[in-house]
Amino acid sequence: MHSDDPVLGTIRAAQQQDLPAVEALLKSCNLPTGGLAQHLPGYLVLEDAGQIVASAGLELHGTAALLRSVAVQQNYRNRGLARAMVNQLMTHARSQGVRAVYLLTTTAQQYFWSMGFETLPREAVDPAVATSAEFGDNCCATAVAMRLALGGRR
Repeated sequence: MHSDDPVLGTIRAAQQQDLPAVEALLKSCNLPTGGLAQHLPGYLVLEDAGQIVASAGLELHGTAALLRSVAVQQNYRNRGLARAMVNQLMTHARSQGVRAVYLLTTTAQQYFWSMGFETLPREAVDPAVATSAEFGDNCCATAVAMRLALGGRR
């Protein structure tokens, strides 16, 4: 597929029956799956021809949130799918009163910079987010922490 191909499929809220497909997608992208089942209601998926080809999740922790599991199947990349899903999640976060969204990445720092995220020391991450499965057991120590301020003081 080419980057100028139209997006096929639909971005929708993840459902319980999507769990095995989302887990498989995350594993294929070398992303952690810990805490996935618990937070699946905060996920979006893109389904094309009955197959989950992209995912992105948001864990809400009061006025802070964790963006995680932004994954796109190899042959669907460079088409704006991840950006579209992340933008939808940021809109949802704002509507829920979230002031800052955090993430960890080992490979996509430049990508998230382009979306307005800034790097910060892990110690500066909101404590509610820092105790999540993603920060605790599931992400390597070399991952870079990033934050996007959505408004208000943080």
